[in-house]
Amino acid sequence: MEPVEINAGNWYLLAREHTAWADDTAYSWSVCESTTADVQATITLLPDGALSGTAIDGHADALDAALAAVTRFATGALGLTVHDA
Repeated sequence: MEPVEINAGNWYLLAREHTAWADDTAYSWSVCESTTADVQATITLLPDGALSGTAIDGHADALDAALAAVTRFATGALGLTVHDA
C-alpha cells in the first residue's frame, strides 16, 4: 500500500517506515502538532488490526486523537477490525 497521511484536527499523522507500507507489514505514523510539526506521539497499525501507540509525556491528547483517526481509517478504508496490540 502507498503511505497514507491523515488529518486528525489539531494533529497531522505523517506516514513513517515507507518500506513496511509497501510490503504491507505495518503502517506507522508520527503524530505531529499541526502548526509546529513537533512530533507528540507515534502510532502503528498491523495488517491484522493490532493498533498501538505511545505519546511524549503531556501529549496523551495527541495519541487519543491519532488512535481514533487510525481506527476510522482501518475500519473504513481497509475493512479491518481494530484491537489493542
